[in-house]
Amino acid sequence: MPQLNKGGKFVFGLSVIRPDLTIHIPPQALLEYGATRDGKVIIFTGSKITGGFCITTYSLLSNSKLKHILEDCPVLRDCLFSEGEFMQYKGRKYAWLDIDKNGVIKLPHSTLAVLELQSGMELLSIRSSDIAFTMGAKGPLLEKAHNFQGSIKKY
Repeated sequence: MPQLNKGGKFVFGLSVIRPDLTIHIPPQALLEYGATRDGKVIIFTGSKITGGFCITTYSLLSNSKLKHILEDCPVLRDCLFSEGEFMQYKGRKYAWLDIDKNGVIKLPHSTLAVLELQSGMELLSIRSSDIAFTMGAKGPLLEKAHNFQGSIKKY
């Protein structure tokens, strides 16, 4: 897993949005965040600079200082709306997605539209916090990854 600059964020790799709208999450991110444990993940909108989305799990979120998100949003906690459908909560948009045992998620067209993503785009998987990792769609880290002399694996 490369670090793009000294003291900077670690990245797990690049994931391509495939024509069938699936994304393969890098194995090290899956392992580090236990992303396949629940069979579902929670995604939420990324920052204005990085775009894309962040991925967390029900287990990580419910045992964190951000557990109030699930407590205040039972429709998210209990998956009471369609897969990939977003709900707004305190300035971010949240949705849930199924994730298979191999770490593959599928983004519905409506989810792609909200996130301003499209088939063929590369997302940089970035270690963000102990609660979530980011699938960044733009910004300086993604540009640096494309110019990085080391090998950043694509998934």
